[in-house]
Amino acid sequence: MKKWLFFFSFIAIKSISYGQSVTLQYYIDQSLANSPLLKDYRNQILAAKIDSQRIRALYKPQVTGTSNNFYAPVINGYGYDPVVTNNGSYNALLNVDQAFIGRRNLNAQFASIHLQNDSFSNTGRITEQELIRTVTNQYITAYGDLQQLNLNTEINELLKNEDTILRKLTQSNIYRQTDYLTFKVTLQQQQLQLRQLNIQYQTDYSTLNYLCGIYDTAYVTLSPPAITLQDLPDRATSIHFRQYSIDSLKLMNTITVLNYSYRPKVNAYANAGYNSSLLYQSYKNFGTGVGLNLNVPIYDGHQRKLLFEKIKLQENTRANYQDFFIRQYSQQTVQLRRQLRLTEDLINDINEQIKYSETLIKVDGKLMETGDTRISDFVIAINNYLNARNLLAQNNISRMQIINQLNYWNR
Repeated sequence: MKKWLFFFSFIAIKSISYGQSVTLQYYIDQSLANSPLLKDYRNQILAAKIDSQRIRALYKPQVTGTSNNFYAPVINGYGYDPVVTNNGSYNALLNVDQAFIGRRNLNAQFASIHLQNDSFSNTGRITEQELIRTVTNQYITAYGDLQQLNLNTEINELLKNEDTILRKLTQSNIYRQTDYLTFKVTLQQQQLQLRQLNIQYQTDYSTLNYLCGIYDTAYVTLSPPAITLQDLPDRATSIHFRQYSIDSLKLMNTITVLNYSYRPKVNAYANAGYNSSLLYQSYKNFGTGVGLNLNVPIYDGHQRKLLFEKIKLQENTRANYQDFFIRQYSQQTVQLRRQLRLTEDLINDINEQIKYSETLIKVDGKLMETGDTRISDFVIAINNYLNARNLLAQNNISRMQIINQLNYWNR
């Protein structure tokens, strides 16, 4: 029974070797690099910069070339009235148009793009946090499966070795056949549990690869996740609250752009080229011309007022979402911290129970060497130890998952 004492002293550091050991950070890096959604946000930010350049180009002089050629023949007195058509017209012109827009109006349009860019950037950071939380949670789940698989594998191996010894003791009539059969049933149950744990680990590990966009059929050893509780930032600087501030600024800027759209607009144009009917001194029909357009809004059926009311409703909706989110945030963080404290207290109590279970196993192990205890008592002691160790592993996993949930809010 000495090997049992050695085993229970060092079982916590035993592990199955699946090949190369990988870390949580590797999977996080892979998920961020492979995420099409994050790539989409980055492309939208680049597209917004192009839109800003397009606005600058839109208010620069616009140069176009046009040519219109029309011929209206009169045959045997039939045809369009030459007084109307001049028998045709022919022109080739170079046109230059220049819209005049105030600096503040232009800055308001640039601000729209800038705020849109900020929104894409902030949403991208929130998406990163969500992806990190999801991948970390799945990594912790798979790692917990592996820990339970390691524990049950070691116990299964030692139970198999013990089976040989107990069978000989039973044949020597030191133990009854029914006691040995009780141990045999426990061994078989342990083997079935081991197969189930192996399936569960492979399933959760495959899900981890799926989430990260990794195609890999090889199974590796997961390193212990480096999960530490991080301080939460001030609410004013948090990316989760900043999105509401950006949305508010976007609505305010929409009002500014709308006001500018109802101001008078001036557009100047000039052209030069050839414009002739070919009826009189066509070689002299080269020339130039300039013009000025003025557009003054007078009445639009109260559309402007209706748009302002719509924006006001949007701002009210945004404020409601923000207030609700603040309440949820406060409630969730307080609840998670309470769960973390209770879980850590439970872990301490479980560790105490494991110490008592180990002591009982040592005592039963010595008594079994002399045949002074029943196999069923020893099996019960082993099951109690197993249950305590599994409960400890589950609560350690729960603790890391709670910390992961809290760390989601750390940006």
